[in-house]
Amino acid sequence: MTDRRTFLKCAAVMVAAQAMAGGGAAFAGGHADMAGIIYYTADKPGRWKGKSGGHAPVTTVEPPVATVEKGKITVETKHGMSEAHYIVRHVVIQSDGTVLGEKAFKPTDKAISSFDLPVGFKGKLYITSFCNLHDLWLTEVTV
Repeated sequence: MTDRRTFLKCAAVMVAAQAMAGGGAAFAGGHADMAGIIYYTADKPGRWKGKSGGHAPVTTVEPPVATVEKGKITVETKHGMSEAHYIVRHVVIQSDGTVLGEKAFKPTDKAISSFDLPVGFKGKLYITSFCNLHDLWLTEVTV
């Protein structure tokens, strides 16, 4: 389990570093774009073509428009969960690399997590979902 944790932490740091290096440009097709190679998105599923519906994280932000009040982001990966195949972790990262939250799952859990947003938060968030068989998936959302 230590190797998996190390991999997940390194993957989250990589995503954050790409976001910081290009202000998100790495995710939008910049020269360092690793979508479809190192991590996967709904638009760039790479070798996992046809698997994005059950692996790319889906987000809901409440309230839907940034306010002076604290908001919340809910992340769901619509994926079946079993001992052999499950979502291991969600991570929410700000574009400056700050990790807002992370949650690990067991095969018996549902892959749903919620995290508080900073008061009045506006900006990009990068949400990752890691599947034990189909790697790291990323969704970008602007609040």
